[in-house]
Amino acid sequence: MNTLRFLALAGSFAVMAPALAQQGTKADPAMLAKIKDEGLNRSKVMETAFYLTDVCGPRLAGSDGLTRANEWTKKQLTDWGLVKANVEPWGTFGRGWDIEKSYVAMTAPYYHTMIGAPKAWTPGTNGALKKQVVVVKAATEADLAKYQGQLRDKIVLFEVANPPKPSFEPDARRHTEEELKKMADFKPEAPAATPANTDMEERMKTRRAQAALRTKLADMVQAEGAAAILSTRGGSDGTFFTSNGAPYAADAKPVLPELEMAPEDQLRLIRLAEAGIPVEIELETRTRFQTQDLKGYNVVAEIPGTDKKLKSEVVMLGGHLDSWHAATGATDNAAGCAIMMEAVRILKATGVQPRRTIRIALWGEEEQGLFGSRNYVKNHFADPATMKLLPEHEKLAAYFNLDNGAGKIRGIYAQGNEAAAPIFQDWLKPFADLGATTVTLRNTGGTDHLSFDAVGLPGFQFIQDPLDYGTRTHHTNMDTYERLPADDLKQASVLVASFVYQAAMRDQKLPRKPLPAAKPDTRM
Repeated sequence: MNTLRFLALAGSFAVMAPALAQQGTKADPAMLAKIKDEGLNRSKVMETAFYLTDVCGPRLAGSDGLTRANEWTKKQLTDWGLVKANVEPWGTFGRGWDIEKSYVAMTAPYYHTMIGAPKAWTPGTNGALKKQVVVVKAATEADLAKYQGQLRDKIVLFEVANPPKPSFEPDARRHTEEELKKMADFKPEAPAATPANTDMEERMKTRRAQAALRTKLADMVQAEGAAAILSTRGGSDGTFFTSNGAPYAADAKPVLPELEMAPEDQLRLIRLAEAGIPVEIELETRTRFQTQDLKGYNVVAEIPGTDKKLKSEVVMLGGHLDSWHAATGATDNAAGCAIMMEAVRILKATGVQPRRTIRIALWGEEEQGLFGSRNYVKNHFADPATMKLLPEHEKLAAYFNLDNGAGKIRGIYAQGNEAAAPIFQDWLKPFADLGATTVTLRNTGGTDHLSFDAVGLPGFQFIQDPLDYGTRTHHTNMDTYERLPADDLKQASVLVASFVYQAAMRDQKLPRKPLPAAKPDTRM
């Protein structure tokens, strides 16, 4: 960027000085201009994303890929000048698991290679199998009896609950102005003195019943002596969703080898078998369990604070480093981690001297229940089950999270924190030209800021354009580097860096909501 452009940019930020002063901050408008310049014109975010995805590979909890990512991010953060970089254990997780080989094809009535991957934490096949198939459909437990004596040495096909249908809607989209306005206009309602949501209760009851039936079905198939299982959770156009087929606990009971399939391949097999045409499958998986180290880990590093009074306080930013295994976890959540790493790189490159310490955390084992962040919070700040506060609880100024895909930031969820909302509105004003203008009091869930919110700490998640996160990449075999738009990741990095900088420079920590009551059941 030439000098005239930079001076013009700095001037546009200077008009924000009165508003920033009203919010009790010592943020320098010229430094905000430098952050924007560095992040948009000398970005390394795509290089970081490449290493997290293509080089480190899939990063399932406890896997070799996650270990590679932990070590690489620790080294990279150190190389950028951060201090106290550490791969910090949070407690006991369970077995690690890796795929060493995976192959599946139909060999009769003709040859066809198929799309699929082993479900996490399932065993291998102990060599190649070539077996006939049997279709198993069970709507109730009573339906299981009709398959007794028919499954030995067979590959079992489970039915497809959500067959793909033609769609005339695009996979990817951005938030419309109407959607953003609706978010901004959201007003929290007072808790209603009415019975619990019966629709939600019924849905949860149905899901529990389905899960119980699925467990009984898997137990029956194994007891009958089947060789392996092919299943699918849906998808379309060669995309399939992935999950675990067995627990990660060290004492988990044995299960059969199971692959999750692209639904088009699964449905072809089912149609042929139900038409009475013999179907043969060739299948081999080789998986490896890691039981030497059952701990889970987070990666942490810091930019030290410089203010004598405030440097003991901490502004945190983070995202989860672990992923599922059928792809390289690009949008979930290498994108979020690359952006957070780029944010601290920008701050170091621009020579920021933060008043408070800035700490980045890349969480492990989020996909299994926010374990990395929940246990970090429990170890450092408070246990939500007791709400006994540790000394560090008072020192946290804010936590900012990113984990909703690769779309650019459009604003931030204030998580019901009405006192924080006007501060965020001021912080966004210099970046209106980047499309980030919305502050909503809405809560959003499903990721690591909840661990902080659960103990009364100011934890926030940014609003992102959805792109094709919910339709194509989230927990699928298509979650690869190609799904990462560089301009979106650059924009998001600038926004995160600016928020972290401004939180680190304020005279006061960000406002907090009232402390929640202790909750013995800490599931979020």
